[in-house]
Amino acid sequence: MFFPTLATTLTFTAALLPSTLAAPAPPQLILFKRAPGSLIAMAPTSGTCAGAKFANECKTAAQAAPFINASFKTYGITSAGEAAAIVSLIAFESGDFKYNTNHFPGRPGQGTRNMQMPPFNLEYAKSIPALKEGLAKAGTDVKAVLALLTSNGEYDFGSAAWFMKTKCSEKVRMYWDDGDR
Repeated sequence: MFFPTLATTLTFTAALLPSTLAAPAPPQLILFKRAPGSLIAMAPTSGTCAGAKFANECKTAAQAAPFINASFKTYGITSAGEAAAIVSLIAFESGDFKYNTNHFPGRPGQGTRNMQMPPFNLEYAKSIPALKEGLAKAGTDVKAVLALLTSNGEYDFGSAAWFMKTKCSEKVRMYWDDGDR
């Protein structure tokens, strides 16, 4: 939504990723070792929130890195290729971490850093035990479910890794595997 093409972003990120991540020897997790610098290299405008249209949604690379690392740990992302795909997607969809809600064109309930559609947000939220009470109150109100997810950086940034782990087949995940999983 904010870059010329997703393919360009993926290519750029995949090229940068091996030099910016810790050596991926299974079962070692992929973690950003020089964050926020490595994230800024992949998401060039993420060094600041200055001028962000929705400042309350914006996170800098320094703020995003711990949440991204936590999502890799939570969902067992150990392949640099999968990590590249995830970071590329969230950087692309969130405008370098500036947005967590779809404002353009503005689909109610679409969001988190990977701009997940509402049915996936509901399923994702149901997978998080800490949200059980909040979900009982939210019901199927897509905006309320999205608010639960975006109010916590761990959940907000964790949706892409959750999707990769739970919705992508092993064949798809192996496509992103560069032999280090």
